[in-house]
Parts: sequence; structure tokens; C-alpha cells
Amino acid sequence: MGSDGGGEEIQAVAKGESSSPQSSLAAGGNGNRDGIESIVIIHNVAKRHNVGTLARSATAFGAAEMVLVGRRDYNCFGSHGAACHLRFRHFPSLAQAREYLKEQRGADICGVEIREDAHPLIPQQSTPFRRSTAFLLGNEGTGLSPRECEFCDFFVYIPQYGPGTASLNVTVAASIVLHHFAAWACFPERARSGGKFLVADRTAARAPSPESLRSLVEERRLKRENQADLLEPEDQESNSTNLLHSIFHD
Repeated sequence: MGSDGGGEEIQAVAKGESSSPQSSLAAGGNGNRDGIESIVIIHNVAKRHNVGTLARSATAFGAAEMVLVGRRDYNCFGSHGAACHLRFRHFPSLAQAREYLKEQRGADICGVEIREDAHPLIPQQSTPFRRSTAFLLGNEGTGLSPRECEFCDFFVYIPQYGPGTASLNVTVAASIVLHHFAAWACFPERARSGGKFLVADRTAARAPSPESLRSLVEERRLKRENQADLLEPEDQESNSTNLLHSIFHD
């Protein structure tokens, strides 16, 4: 983490795709009149490729940032370039992520989970949203853990009306929740042309800072010592283009 407590800002890197962090307006994000933003929190999801599809839904519904907590070996496969229009930030722990979201972003933290005290997302009813909100979605198999629930300020759930499934895929759930939030926050609809929504231009990639590279090397060394290294071997690193952790920014 940087000295300002803002975590490590990550440049999204996917196969044939690269971007640098940018404002939500420049990236075609929400740009709403009240400065309200939505943020997606990723905490040790079971299927790493879900980050790419989550990024695609996040940018479609105006999210400004994706906060990665815990492991960093995610990839952007499936984002179809959408990851280039989001900011990514990494924190080692939920406590550090919460400090950033509360102190620097002034955001509420909303857990998306089916539980008794969760608010149903129904258009005709009032919503619990009051300000910028960061959404934490549960693990694909087990939902939110007790520790993750303690991390959240409140909860919402998506009502279901058919008997065929117990819950939704994490990306589907994120899409529905982010759409509800965007509608509540009055995010302006993106312009359309030829049956598609207009996509903003990508910006040029930035080189990693020496401090960020040193931090990454040290982290990898410690992981190898603990026999818990999840990253690729060093001799393959130069060919790795699909991992979000490959380039960090202060």
C-alpha cells in the first residue's frame, strides 16, 4: 500500500488489452450530477475469470472502480475490453479496503446476499441507497462469509420468482444490483448508435513505477518462502499479459 492508505492502483491488463486508470467521466463512466459512484469489491472469488465478466457488467452500469481484496492473480478474460474503462485497486485485507472506502471515498458498503435483514431490490419500493456505494458479492458457492458480513453496512437481495435455481451467478447478480443503483443515482444513459452503445476510446498504457515493482517482487519472495505462491514462475512473467497483478501503480 502507498503511504496515503489508498492501496495499490492496478493497471488492467488482458490479452491484447491495456489501459491506465482514469476518471469515470473520461472512461465513459457514470458522471452523475451529484458525484455519486458505484464500486465493485472482489474478495477471493472462487472463479478468477469472473473478474473479467464482472468488469464488463461494472462498466456497462457506470461503476467507477473495482477493488480487489486478498489474492491478486485475477485475469480480465471475458471483459471484451471493458476493463480498460475501470480503475482497479488492490488491498491485502478487508480492513484496509474498508478504511479506503470509508475515509477516501465516503462510501457505504452493501453486501449482496439472501438473508433476513436484506432489502429486496424492487423498483416500486424505496431503496437503502443514500450515497456512493461499494458492493460486495458473495463467493459463487458459499455466499458471504461471517467476516464479510461484518464488513458490510447493510444488505440487499434480488427477489426470484421461479423455482429452477437457488441463486444467481455472481456476474448476473452484480449486473442487476448495479443497474438498480444506476437507476436510483440517475446516471445518464450512454449514447447509442447502430443498435449499440458507444464505447469510449482507450488510453495509452503507463509503465509501472520502480517502487511498485519492488513491492511486487518482495511479495512474491515471501509467498515462495511460505510455499503459497499463486503467481506464475519468474521465467514466464515476461509473457504474461492476462493477469491484473502484472503492473501496479502507486
